[in-house]
Amino acid sequence: MGEKVSIDQLSDAIMEELNEYAELAADNMKKAVKKAGNTVKKDINSSAPVRSGKYAKSWRVKTTKETSQALEVTVYSPSRYMLAHLLEHGHAKRNGGRTRAVSHIGPAEKHGEKELLKDIESALKG
Repeated sequence: MGEKVSIDQLSDAIMEELNEYAELAADNMKKAVKKAGNTVKKDINSSAPVRSGKYAKSWRVKTTKETSQALEVTVYSPSRYMLAHLLEHGHAKRNGGRTRAVSHIGPAEKHGEKELLKDIESALKG
């Protein structure tokens, strides 16, 4: 803060500070995205229907795309993916009727989204 800069060097000094802030913000956002992905996974594990426990334990978090400025994670079930939509929305039974829906992915996603926004906001403020 006590650095003196001439008028000719002002734009370079401002760009340097802005680039440093952008790197810091990108790192904080990446941490927040990873934390939100893990929160979604934990929420799905805790609220998923339990028959044998294999479905709830099968959920994973994977980094799908990462650049210097962005991070994308995917929460998925590699072995029980075919059950996810059937349990989330219900399905038709063999002899007629429907099973009840056990909404466990949607609420976990909303909770993760709220946590992500809160973490990003607090990281950028402080």
